[in-house]
Amino acid sequence: MDRRPTDPPAEPHRPQELFDWFFRDRRSGRIVVAQFPNLALGLWLGTIVLRQFVEAGTTARDILDWAGWLALGWWSVDELLRGLNPWRRLLGLAGCAVVVVGIATRIGP
Repeated sequence: MDRRPTDPPAEPHRPQELFDWFFRDRRSGRIVVAQFPNLALGLWLGTIVLRQFVEAGTTARDILDWAGWLALGWWSVDELLRGLNPWRRLLGLAGCAVVVVGIATRIGP
């Protein structure tokens, strides 16, 4: 029986099989490490840029900061649940950790 390129290997023994399993899009069969940012990640990147022009300690900056955390959280959960491959899901998990730590630091004592 022939294995399709989108099927994960039963037991990845060779480095190429492990690489394919970790980075290959299960739907298209292409290697996917990064993509053009989607809406959530684009919003988060936008808040990063806008922060440079808004004074710290102001209400506008607080709103911008929270909008950034919300956008990054949205992207992270989406990648964790619907990522194209294990690499993208791992990025989503890392993003979730960054959001949790960032918010905990912000609201902590």
